[in-house]
Amino acid sequence: MNTAGLSLLDGFGVSSTNYLQTNYQDAQGLFLWVSWAADLRNTFFIFFPLWFHLRASVGIKLIWVAVIGDWLNLVFKWILFGERPYWWVHESPYYANRVVPHIEQYPMTCETGPGSPSGHAMGAAGVYYTLVTSILTLMSSKKKHATKKSALLWTLFWGVQVCVCLSRVFIAAHFPHQVVAGVLTGMIVAEAFNRTQWIYNASMKKYFYTTLFLTSFAVGFYLLLKAVGVDLLWTIEKAQKWCIRSEWVHLDSTPFASLLRNMGTLFGLGLGLHSPLYTESKKSSNKWVKAGCVVSSLLLLHLFDSFKPPTHTAALFYLLSFCKSATVPLISVSIIPYCVNAALGLQNKKSV
Repeated sequence: MNTAGLSLLDGFGVSSTNYLQTNYQDAQGLFLWVSWAADLRNTFFIFFPLWFHLRASVGIKLIWVAVIGDWLNLVFKWILFGERPYWWVHESPYYANRVVPHIEQYPMTCETGPGSPSGHAMGAAGVYYTLVTSILTLMSSKKKHATKKSALLWTLFWGVQVCVCLSRVFIAAHFPHQVVAGVLTGMIVAEAFNRTQWIYNASMKKYFYTTLFLTSFAVGFYLLLKAVGVDLLWTIEKAQKWCIRSEWVHLDSTPFASLLRNMGTLFGLGLGLHSPLYTESKKSSNKWVKAGCVVSSLLLLHLFDSFKPPTHTAALFYLLSFCKSATVPLISVSIIPYCVNAALGLQNKKSV
């Protein structure tokens, strides 16, 4: 698309943001909550531990869809060089002879990566598409009322996507075309993993080499373009310049923070699935054990999420982010099930 056409598209996006902020200001709380809920962190800390203990294959697929989808999102962003409304509106020559629309900013507005495609929209589409198709597959054996339930689930899916897209446009983090692109690519990634079977019995070696390849490719791509004079971190300066409050610019929204967070999660899943503790605990299919694992995982991970790596040194922050992310699936998959099994087994022995 030529520059004039893209500027016209971005100008329409800013007008859309201005319209939403002007006419739906009362819905600000809802839009902010939706943006928070659509963050992939909630997939790792809520959806994964819940689904893994109910149906392990769904939990495993959720991690792969979320991680690979977000990795592709990073690569696409580095290729497409997408602007974000909250800084574009101040720098674009599009408003040279017209009034610049007033755009409000919020705590989740000032993300530091490029804007296209939307990571929140892509992640939400991939995760919820995976959940809907997995639930429909589990229900496929029960033909009664299947059509009505399918229609209900897909209605909920599209309702969630519309809310996520509107929320990202409302807070001026994305243009409309960026969130639409995010939804479409997220669904494509999820559908690809619906047709992929090897992830359910992947060896620890495969997890290690996949993590190494994805990390090396992203870092190598960054260094290659930097060597030829292309700065892929150009958006950080814009975020720091145009965000109205410096504390809203977070280190954990930078591209490398996202990369290491996702790679840590994938590597941690591999460690958990190939841990002797998991091998021992998966022998039990007791429903009380599963319920105990779900509750314990959600509570412990909620407490664990309150730990925030120090941000004064970027290298230390990235290292601790990787370690923290790897610990999340490791705890959910192996440590908690082993402890719950041991606790219930000890209680049963005492009762006897």
